[in-house]
Amino acid sequence: MARRRLTKRQRERIARLQEERRKRLAAKAEQALQDADGEEVREGRVISRHGQHLMVQDGAGKQYHCLFRQNLGEIVCGDRVLWQPVADGQGVVVSLLPRNTVLSRPDYSGRDKPLAANITQLVVVLAPRPPPTGYLTDQYLIAAELIGVKALITLNKADLLAPEAWQAFQQTFARYKDIGYPVIAVSARREHGLEPLLDHLKGETSILVGQSGVGKSSLINAMIPNLEEAVGELSEASGLGRHTTSVATLHFLENGAELIDSPGVRSFRLGKIDIRDLEKGFREFAPYLGKCRFSNCRHRNEPGCALNQAVESGAIHPERLKNFLHMAEQLDRPH
Repeated sequence: MARRRLTKRQRERIARLQEERRKRLAAKAEQALQDADGEEVREGRVISRHGQHLMVQDGAGKQYHCLFRQNLGEIVCGDRVLWQPVADGQGVVVSLLPRNTVLSRPDYSGRDKPLAANITQLVVVLAPRPPPTGYLTDQYLIAAELIGVKALITLNKADLLAPEAWQAFQQTFARYKDIGYPVIAVSARREHGLEPLLDHLKGETSILVGQSGVGKSSLINAMIPNLEEAVGELSEASGLGRHTTSVATLHFLENGAELIDSPGVRSFRLGKIDIRDLEKGFREFAPYLGKCRFSNCRHRNEPGCALNQAVESGAIHPERLKNFLHMAEQLDRPH
């Protein structure tokens, strides 16, 4: 069913109600800080966020329901923060510590919205059904390149296809191996089917991304057997109810890996980048950038284009250049 479009008056009313609620929570946070004057400030990690409420974990692994000061901007799952304990085992976040990385995408008004912070790896999950698109895969990989994190392509649901069909499916993504991206095959249904993924997650703070239906939730449930119990404890501790299952949550795996389950990262759009940023997002383009005959080459039909010559010689896959050109067109369009 199509979503009903809100009128301008309805949007303004919703925005006004949200702002009033933010102000009430800000006043509550400031009052709690005044009442707790003298409590030491501690460092913590944001495990999840729902609206203006945070779940923060301290160095001993204990979790606290926290509000946060409104001048701190967007705080997201994975952030490191300073927080101050207040009454009833709760707290108030008073400072956002510097981020190493942040994954974001534009919201519907065109402003970049952070999704997760301090990640070191982006795991792109693909499956035979729904059929994957190289275009969306390339968007994820560009995001990884531009924020400076590793990228891993994970082919899921190996059990859905006969061996020959599965081999053909894997071959479709061989071009990514050729340019240095690891490509692994996994299955939550087969014995030892998760080991390749667990090996790559070890020592990393990863976020899983992919289309709806690729089996991301099945993978997470298989890697975190007590997930439902953990979510229940989180819901009870936070007082936010079962809807915490629909927000980004940081999990700690037995092998030491950190994994962010983000239900919202099923589609992706690149933020405010220019053509040069886009070029850098395609790692195999690097040897050819700056070598076109014309300095303002758009890599279309210009004579002496180094990228087109690389496609002709087989050094760049034609599908990758095709996707680049389509994305470049989107950059040129007014938003």
